[in-house]
Amino acid sequence: MDNARSAAQIKARCKEKGIAVSALLETCGVRKSLIYDMEKRDWTPSAEIMEKIADYLDCSVDYLLGRTENPAVNR
Repeated sequence: MDNARSAAQIKARCKEKGIAVSALLETCGVRKSLIYDMEKRDWTPSAEIMEKIADYLDCSVDYLLGRTENPAVNR
């Protein structure tokens, strides 16, 4: 997993949706340093955290991981 790319996807999706990254992290109950840790420390978040973020941003985890360019959630 390319953690820096996933962090960039999260930030880009927040911008598209008009959501502050800090609001996303707070709402999802994730520590404020998550994006920094992903970008600078190559920290890999748990599947549970990625799922919470994807649900909040109304996109698939695969989109956040850079495995697809389609943010749609297959339900």
